Amino acid sequence: MDYALHRYRSACGRLDLVARDYPAARPDAPVLLLMHGLTRNSADFAPVAAYLAGEYRLIVPDQRGRGLSQWDPDPAQYRPDIYCADMFALLDGLGIEDCGVIGTSMGGLMALVMQAMRPGFARAMVFNDIGPVLEAEGLTRIQGYVGPGGPMADWNAAAARCRAINSSAFPDFGQADWMAFARRTCVENPDGTVSFAYDPEISKGVSGEDATVVPPDLWPLWDALDAIPVLVIRGAISDLLSAATVAEMASRHSGPYEAVEVPRVGHAPILDEAPARAAITAFCKEHMG
Repeated sequence: MDYALHRYRSACGRLDLVARDYPAARPDAPVLLLMHGLTRNSADFAPVAAYLAGEYRLIVPDQRGRGLSQWDPDPAQYRPDIYCADMFALLDGLGIEDCGVIGTSMGGLMALVMQAMRPGFARAMVFNDIGPVLEAEGLTRIQGYVGPGGPMADWNAAAARCRAINSSAFPDFGQADWMAFARRTCVENPDGTVSFAYDPEISKGVSGEDATVVPPDLWPLWDALDAIPVLVIRGAISDLLSAATVAEMASRHSGPYEAVEVPRVGHAPILDEAPARAAITAFCKEHMG
């Protein structure tokens, strides 16, 4: 699906950031903001764009330090409130006053923070394998792989590395799936080697005493969503979002709420799986149409 690259300045004015802008078939179509996870980038949503673009205008940013967006020379700025301020700079610059949101992992946490910063900005929200409680097992796994690491020899090596990191989440993936995964999450260097498409310094926000990616108590932010329509997608074997948390999210939400599990998938679903695709398509049609 074709898209334009939208370039804009960060909220702090120091960095050049980039977002994919997928056009809709009509000028008055609803807008969806798609926000990726910690080590991912806008390419992560290419499978989603394949079935949503055209019906909706999709704004899909690379957060600072990821993809085509500039790396921040100050690693202390890799934290959710800064990312959220960048998102409002993006939306304001495009003249977008409200939108729907699809947030994967960190992107879902950002959606919670953004709603607290600017109540009413979101018409509906889709949370992909993320909620107010993050399981210790999943956090430990993420802390174990994010951060410094040398380049990989070629794309086959990159696919093998992606498999080594994520095989527990996608037990049914074959070689073609892992290569597609690598192509979305990595970048080829001028010398032909391949690296993950993020600044290794983002690791400082998820480990040690300076960890800032996960606020200590997210339930107040969840409760503040109030009547906003919500869809929660959970990987059935996720180690980050538990079924118990999904159930409590439902019990504490007064508005429209749906939850769908994707069988034999962990953290986090690609969102092209049949249950996820069907749920997202129907949810957006009902609440964003």
